[in-house]
Amino acid sequence: MRNRSAVTTFITLGLTNDPQLEILAFSFLLITYMLSVIGNLTIISLILVDSHLKTAMYFSLQNFSFLEISFTIACVPTYLYIISSGNKTITINACFSQIFFIVLFGATEFFLLVVMSYDRYVAICKPLHHVTIMNSRVRRNLIVCCCVSGLLIILPPLGLSLHLEFCDSVIDHFFCDASPILKNSCSDTWFIEQLVILCAVLTFIMTLVCVILPYIHIIRMVLRLPSAQQRKKAFSTCSSHMIVVSMTYGSCIFMYIKPSAKDEVALNKGISLLTTSVAPLLNPFIYTLRNKQVKQSFHDILKRLAFLSKKY
Repeated sequence: MRNRSAVTTFITLGLTNDPQLEILAFSFLLITYMLSVIGNLTIISLILVDSHLKTAMYFSLQNFSFLEISFTIACVPTYLYIISSGNKTITINACFSQIFFIVLFGATEFFLLVVMSYDRYVAICKPLHHVTIMNSRVRRNLIVCCCVSGLLIILPPLGLSLHLEFCDSVIDHFFCDASPILKNSCSDTWFIEQLVILCAVLTFIMTLVCVILPYIHIIRMVLRLPSAQQRKKAFSTCSSHMIVVSMTYGSCIFMYIKPSAKDEVALNKGISLLTTSVAPLLNPFIYTLRNKQVKQSFHDILKRLAFLSKKY
């Protein structure tokens, strides 16, 4: 990094300055972090070992779980280390690395939600062609496109930010975020700030539209079905994905609805806490509790493990 700044490290203020609340935050984050990693790893493992879960929907779900694990690993362990060690400093290089992975995995998730919406559209509106349209080659290409799109979102603003000079070192957050880092710079950051806003808004609006359009066609198709049982079955195949979409986009909407300047930082910290710890924890349960095939696969695996333990 070519940085002539005298500032070489940042200081993260975290969620709170109260030592007792920090202990509570540490316990909460550690528990949710472990459960979210275990839950998402369980989904990945089930889809890997069960031949009944080799469809396009579960392939996307497997990749979504991987992104959830990666996203929470990029955010939470660093803050857990800061609380446990008491060392709140983080190098500029480490901070930019954290931003890179957080935005990469987060943006890729948005694009993957579009792929999952399109898969549900094909499954319900074109069921006879679902296997041929969403074949393995197409699925792999779509995942690669999601990753490339995430890279294209983060690389331009991050590349420009690497050349900034910094006059301040305080980050009022529990992980490295673009806004507080740009505030610490003594360089002109107007163009970078506009580029960050443009990339964020384009990603949000573009993916939201691409998620909504398939569901408009799905709802029209489902409402034409003759029986209530058929309509219920069709909606049930989309319900888990719709809940996750609502949580993901809802949290972003609340984050960018600016209240007073005094409450803005606290609100962003609270919503960031939900997106980095609570959402990755809930998503595995949302998909498993509302999906008979995943639950059946989980029960079958438990039976096999019980049988093997008795045998040996």
